Amino acid sequence: MELNSKIPEGPLSEKWSKHKFNVKLVNPSNKRKYDVIVVGSGLAGAAAAASLAELGYNVKCFCFQDSPRRAHSIAAQGGINAAKNYQNDGDSVFRLFYDTIKGGDYRAREANVHRLAEVSVSIIDQCVAQGVPFAREYGGLLSNRSFGGAQVSRTFYARGQTGQQLLLGAYSALSRQIETGKVKMHTRTEMLDVVTVDGKARGIVTRDLVTGKIESHAGHAVLLCTGGYGNVFYLSTNAMGSNVTAAWRAHKKGAYFANPCYTQIHPTCIPVSGDHQSKLTLMSESLRNDGRVWVPKTEADAKAIQEGKKKANDIKEEDRDYFLERKYPAFGNLVPRDVASRNAKQMCDEKKGVGKTGLAVYLDFTDAIKRDGLKTIEAKYGNLFEMYKQITNEDPYKMPMMIYPAVHYTMGGLWVDYNLMTSVPGLYAMGEANFSDHGANRLGASALMQGLADGYFVAPYTIGDYLAQMPADKVTTDHPEFKKAEAEVKNQIDTLLKINGTKTVDEFHKELGKIMWEYCGMARSEKGLLFARKRVQEIRAEFWKNVKVVGANEELNITLEKALRVADFLELGELMIVDALNRNESCGGHFREEYQTEEGEAKRDDNNFAYVAAWEYNGKDKDETLNKEPLVFENVKLTQRSYK
Repeated sequence: MELNSKIPEGPLSEKWSKHKFNVKLVNPSNKRKYDVIVVGSGLAGAAAAASLAELGYNVKCFCFQDSPRRAHSIAAQGGINAAKNYQNDGDSVFRLFYDTIKGGDYRAREANVHRLAEVSVSIIDQCVAQGVPFAREYGGLLSNRSFGGAQVSRTFYARGQTGQQLLLGAYSALSRQIETGKVKMHTRTEMLDVVTVDGKARGIVTRDLVTGKIESHAGHAVLLCTGGYGNVFYLSTNAMGSNVTAAWRAHKKGAYFANPCYTQIHPTCIPVSGDHQSKLTLMSESLRNDGRVWVPKTEADAKAIQEGKKKANDIKEEDRDYFLERKYPAFGNLVPRDVASRNAKQMCDEKKGVGKTGLAVYLDFTDAIKRDGLKTIEAKYGNLFEMYKQITNEDPYKMPMMIYPAVHYTMGGLWVDYNLMTSVPGLYAMGEANFSDHGANRLGASALMQGLADGYFVAPYTIGDYLAQMPADKVTTDHPEFKKAEAEVKNQIDTLLKINGTKTVDEFHKELGKIMWEYCGMARSEKGLLFARKRVQEIRAEFWKNVKVVGANEELNITLEKALRVADFLELGELMIVDALNRNESCGGHFREEYQTEEGEAKRDDNNFAYVAAWEYNGKDKDETLNKEPLVFENVKLTQRSYK
């Protein structure tokens, strides 16, 4: 199948405005004839559901949490980017566009990224109108701070609770539409399949997580706003419930999966403390505004710290290596996440890491506290410092934090065109569920921006364009395709319940996660990836023979929920490895050890790999087909990334 990205003609800065005029419209009285299904109620889902209902469409919104307020968007801490240039420090829409393209190592579509930069300006106004309590300067203007990959201050924030406050704003808009009856909210309900009729997405199959009831829901379009797949690694900063099931089931119904190997390792996380952990805790990237990253210069000092013979404050200033400031003087501690993560790993590989495991580096606020005062640092980061102290039992005001990279965000996702439609007509993917805006590495504070941009400002136009071209006829859930999808879902559940093996779901998930982290994590090699693919196939085969799923379907069954999700991770994991094997270059978060510069930076191959890899499902245990969407750069020059 030929990939048609449907990028509008014309100058980059005019594409979106012209496209908005050229899309077909549904008149107000006809909107009430169309039913739209929104799966997920985080920033992208809540914003889309509220906006579409406000326009007059009938919306059904689904989430597996007990409330939309518990969506994982709530966990985002540091901020949201926007090209407002409040600091008058040289920011602009084009600079945000350029920083995002460069930060993604030139592996994103120019048109989508420029639209994101344009829309960012409106997002802040929208959220302020909703009452989001952004931090403000003394005079009342909204405050900004810097994030990695930028030399300007463009990140708006609400202490370390930005995601929570933005989600509450979106939730308030969604709640208003629920009250009016335009949105019907289904909580504790998980999507397990997409239903297509005559090649178009016309509904979904769900499972009630409390009763186990399998149901179908029909509509004229389906929007997947279900987040990323970072939990394929088991240990990540994602909520434990975060999963790939909705996107993966859509993939198996014809939606191409793009760039699955592009996963982001966040440099600022609390290090792993033992096998007892089920997730990792993120410390906001905003901390790198004032915190300085360092390790001891000598292996001897590092070893003494690891053995408990020395503490961080015992290391003299001249014996510290502020390695990010040393290697990248122009950006210092605010280099992009992939660069900071690889350098932290390198320091630990050189046996200069700290902590009991030697897998940590310091993030030190001593200089910032001396410069700005304790109260100023408390006002900026107080809740983050408190969280760190509760988890580690160390006071970061007195001792440097210990941090280490961890899986955080996934840039890959369902392939979508400029309208955010997947390769299945009528099926859309938004926010982290799609691949469209970040290339091979996401800049910090851009996830919230994309989720709200897609939900508030893109979907209302592009979905209307699709619906205007189809009749308002309703497909009922009595249609044979719905019954067929329900039967497939029930069969998979029955199969899992009958296995009655000896290994728990978590044991399989941990085993998969360790393989993915070791061989498809911060660094990849052909040899390691080939080994990993074989092991994942073996783990998957054993899973379907030996997993133990207790209980029944017709009840609240957490083990069954996990099993269904892990089954999808076991299939996705292999595709991630295949994608990483296929991409014989390094770019952003995809670091192949065979392809690096003399200085250890990612080395791209623009002649052979400047494309989006969109994988097509061909059936169980069959190799997927690679479809390529060439990336054309007309407004930026492809160069080796430099943050020096």
